[in-house]
Amino acid sequence: MYQQMIFVNLAVNDVDATKKFFTELGYTINPQFTTDDCACVVISDTIVAMMLGKQRYADFTEKEIADSTKTSEALLCLSAESREKVDEIVDKAIAAGATPGKVQDYGTMYGRGFDDLDGHTWEFMWMDPSEVQG
Repeated sequence: MYQQMIFVNLAVNDVDATKKFFTELGYTINPQFTTDDCACVVISDTIVAMMLGKQRYADFTEKEIADSTKTSEALLCLSAESREKVDEIVDKAIAAGATPGKVQDYGTMYGRGFDDLDGHTWEFMWMDPSEVQG
């Protein structure tokens, strides 16, 4: 049975400090998806926090990045079991009044997003299972 995951994306000022902080809390960093400008923090089998340096975070949105000391903001990303399911879910959201977001197609990873009626950004993505199994 397919198990849906959530990837919480947050802008951070210092990726190294963020990695240190979360490992001190007992979480692990997945090195397969961690770079100089991104830390992949494993929260559970189905929840991952992508802690993105602000420049990297900006690659995923055309909106101004919120100052998290003054306001709260996140990109909410949910996995889908196939590329077709990504399209199905996002198309339904747009039909219901959502504003379409960017399409990102990297071959082994495909995603589409939308802003809901309140402007919250949601993304749905499919990733080739062979790429995830490392």
